[in-house]
Amino acid sequence: MSTGNQKRNRGRRVTTFELPPGRWATLLGQLRRGGVVLRLLMCTATALALWAMTQGWNPPREFRPDRIPVRDVIARTYFEQPDDEALQEARRDARRLAIAVYDQDAAPLQQLEAELLNDINQLIAAEEFSEVDLAMWEAFSPPLAEGTPQPTVEEQAEQFDRFRTALTAEGASERFKLTLDEIFAPLVNQGIIDQLPEDHDANTEQIDVRPLGSTEFPLTVAVGDVLLDNVANGLQRTFAQKLSSLEVADRVFAWIKPRLPVTLRLNMGDTRARQQEAADAAEAEPKRFEVGDKLADARGRLEDPELEMLELEYQQEIANRTLEQRVRRSLAVLGMYVALFTVCGFFVYKLDPEIVRQLPRLATVLVTILATVGSMLVAHGYHTQAEVIPLLLFGMTMAIAAGQEIALLLSAALTLVGVVSVGGDLSDAIVMLAATTGAILVLDSVRTRSKLLIVGFVAALVAFFTMIGVNTVMGQPIAPTFRLALMLSLWSVIAGSLMTCVLPLVERVFNVQTDLSLLELGDPSHPLLQELIRRAPGTYNHSITVASLAEAATEAIGGRSLLVRVGAYFHDIGKMLKPGYFIENQGQGNNRHDTLAPAMSTLVIIAHVKDGADLARQNKLPECIIDFIQQHHGTTLVEYFYRQETARRGADPDASEVDESSFRYPGPKPQSKEAGVLMLSDAVESASRVLVEPTPSRIENLVDEISKKRLADGQFDECGLTLEEVSKIGDSLVKSLTAVYHGRVKYPDQETA
Repeated sequence: MSTGNQKRNRGRRVTTFELPPGRWATLLGQLRRGGVVLRLLMCTATALALWAMTQGWNPPREFRPDRIPVRDVIARTYFEQPDDEALQEARRDARRLAIAVYDQDAAPLQQLEAELLNDINQLIAAEEFSEVDLAMWEAFSPPLAEGTPQPTVEEQAEQFDRFRTALTAEGASERFKLTLDEIFAPLVNQGIIDQLPEDHDANTEQIDVRPLGSTEFPLTVAVGDVLLDNVANGLQRTFAQKLSSLEVADRVFAWIKPRLPVTLRLNMGDTRARQQEAADAAEAEPKRFEVGDKLADARGRLEDPELEMLELEYQQEIANRTLEQRVRRSLAVLGMYVALFTVCGFFVYKLDPEIVRQLPRLATVLVTILATVGSMLVAHGYHTQAEVIPLLLFGMTMAIAAGQEIALLLSAALTLVGVVSVGGDLSDAIVMLAATTGAILVLDSVRTRSKLLIVGFVAALVAFFTMIGVNTVMGQPIAPTFRLALMLSLWSVIAGSLMTCVLPLVERVFNVQTDLSLLELGDPSHPLLQELIRRAPGTYNHSITVASLAEAATEAIGGRSLLVRVGAYFHDIGKMLKPGYFIENQGQGNNRHDTLAPAMSTLVIIAHVKDGADLARQNKLPECIIDFIQQHHGTTLVEYFYRQETARRGADPDASEVDESSFRYPGPKPQSKEAGVLMLSDAVESASRVLVEPTPSRIENLVDEISKKRLADGQFDECGLTLEEVSKIGDSLVKSLTAVYHGRVKYPDQETA
């Protein structure tokens, strides 16, 4: 029976044995997690936004004003170009042919007719010539032909009698008045003008006449019909035809001719409006370009006319694209973006997993990518090569926020996106990526305000020589290439200057601290440090010493030494709330822990970590400094009081075992190499104070003992410190402590204290 049980147990063990999942199974399992799906959706939304922003369904323009074509530019599709010269000529003709508007003031003509009738009535009222006003009769006398003698009085009397008889016959006066009204009617409607004014730049054959102050439709008349001389000649013929007596006709015309008034005045406002309306309605035949027509010559700079033609050709080509072509290109562009996100995502996760794990940080990076691409498109539309400014700003921002490796990777990806979007080529990508790479490689730290300007000048230098070299290889002429290189260098310097201005915003958005901000934060005049000096001077001196030790040790492993130094300044600020419970602030014979149980003393000691973090948050210290405050003890054991409690319970046979977790700090364990260095430096500095004779060998033993104890306790499991780095840290601490406790010359009269 036992054999059967063994077989069943062995079979159960075999069936329950499973190999670890493979790579694809692991990936599939990760994809089932909600957090991973959310991050994938965020990246997908960013890729779609890039596709929409860069109009991925349309090909980019293949012409640029800074690029000199190496071969003739040929039209690839039929398109039309408005002929500006022909259109301007058509508009000028339309303005010239527009009919001007004149205002007709009929009152002078009506007054003239009334005066004529009045003078005639006065004349025919006289029965004898001797009673006639000679001046008035003279006005009715036609001019004599050259060489004709003046009529005698008798002849004038005979002429007057004929004139008076013709007008005083039965019904003659009424017929004359009606005839006069009929003759004056066309003049009242059409008006009279001496000649066209100088500012009459419209139609010279016809004009529109409109009664003064009227808005009704005007009367279109020929200019010749209203000219004063033509009107006078017409009146003379009309009088001869309409009046039965030639004597009357000649004398009435003689009176009227010198008195004919000018009644038409040019209405400039309405005329200009008509001319503008006619010009706006004018059209001209466009220029037509067939497939294969030459648009620009090889080796020639693209000027505005050529660029305009190329833009029209591009717009026509876009309009001719079918839905299938748009879909194909959209899928290709989206595929490229997805590939870039995939490659960059894996590398970013490998280099700095926290960027992917922390959702706000990932969202910030994605938004920055979108803002950079959008700014590149806007800058390119403003000026050629100006898109390098947003790209440089992005590269420098990522170098500060995520490190140089990630900055180089993401900048290369955005360079590809930007070049494809604006229609650049390989040479453009090389130049922009070279400038960005130069800026990123120089930007290892920002310790001074001039550093970013230096970075901008370095990028400008790299961009200048790269542009010269690449364009020379591409066969571009040296003169325009030199100008473009200078312009690109200017953009690079501007980017460095802009980065100096936006640096505080970058630090706040990405929650990072540059060396420059750390130097400002580590100023001894900081209110928290001043309060620490006042309340707990011993703790302050301890913090200063730890800062010196930790800075040197961090430099030994290539970490951020300035960050550790500033973190050490603040790591024990929580002690200022209860300074008397810490040995460095106590006088001889005055230990408050003598009256407390070990467990209570442990709570007081441990509380300085939480109190310090709370003080730091209240005073708005950055998270990287708060991390040092929380992690500098990790989850280590408060050994002194733990041993006291163990000894006390050991003396009592009825006491329970000591719970070690109650005597440990709450943690977390150090999460960075710098926090691990600070933990060791803090522990070593405190322990070295109790050495009776701190010789180098004793210091070395002390450091080695504490290092091994922290390693054995697992305090460095989460910070990434290697055994080699722990050894280097220990060597640095030994050297620093040996320098602190170096021997001194003992003078003959000096006694040991």
